[in-house]
Amino acid sequence: MKIFILYARENWIIDELAKEWIEKNQELYTNNLNNCDIIWILSDYIYHQIPIQYYKQKNVITTIHHITPWKVDNNKKRHFNILNEITDVFHTVCEKTSMELKKYVTKQILTIPFWHNDNMWKHLNDKNNLRKKHNLSNDFLVGSFQKDTEGNSISNKIYEPKLEKGPDIFLKAILLLKKEKYHNLKVLLTGYRRNYLIEELKKNNIEYYYFEMCDFNKLNELMNCLDLYIVASRVEGGPRAINECSLTKTPLLSTDVGVSNIFCHPKSIFDMNNIETILNCETDIEYNYEKAEKYKIENYMRKFTEDLFSI
Repeated sequence: MKIFILYARENWIIDELAKEWIEKNQELYTNNLNNCDIIWILSDYIYHQIPIQYYKQKNVITTIHHITPWKVDNNKKRHFNILNEITDVFHTVCEKTSMELKKYVTKQILTIPFWHNDNMWKHLNDKNNLRKKHNLSNDFLVGSFQKDTEGNSISNKIYEPKLEKGPDIFLKAILLLKKEKYHNLKVLLTGYRRNYLIEELKKNNIEYYYFEMCDFNKLNELMNCLDLYIVASRVEGGPRAINECSLTKTPLLSTDVGVSNIFCHPKSIFDMNNIETILNCETDIEYNYEKAEKYKIENYMRKFTEDLFSI
């Protein structure tokens, strides 16, 4: 069996997933479309880069990372219709995405979480020195490392929140925690498209640090500097931040999205529709780490591959 992977090379998490899978499965991978038995569409929005006749000749697995319900317009429905025609089996990483996908496709759906790379994401147990290294204070640091602003709103500087990522929920949670529990709270941001949240933090006099350009080593160090990470999303396939917090033993609170119910203790999940519930939440880094061990790349890659490519 030979597998060809179609993925967009955009310096995003999909690139890392593809590279990690290829590295661990050299005997199964081929970059020759003619010689493959299975086409794995890892980036569904570029399916058209392969001539349609190839899909008819091969087994096709298509990964759908997440679906934002209010963004499914007629064009998106047509997109799903085409994918349904060329795909033999769909793959999602969480049950919530599978349930949403069932509204638009008729083919079999497999729900299989991705692995995570514990060679990249590690607990460093050196918070004080890492904070000094990155010029961070000893205040209560809350992290958010994912984009929060719609790309089409940046050019006109009227920053629209990327609602599926819940930056408005994150902001409300931060204001509540600062008022009720952590008066010395500051926010640590990384990544692109943080415009909306930065503007809102300024308006509310919340101090923050912003590291826009970071390699994975620096991201891991910054994660290890945190006192708390908050996932405030409304819709997710992952997010990968949950995996990363679990591996780095970073205290984590999350809405009930994506894989949160796999890795997070139930007491660590708050109600996105009742944000005050976050005040009663408790973090449990050892619980999260224990759950994460099952999905470490060396422990889990073979099972993931066997489960996904058994068609």
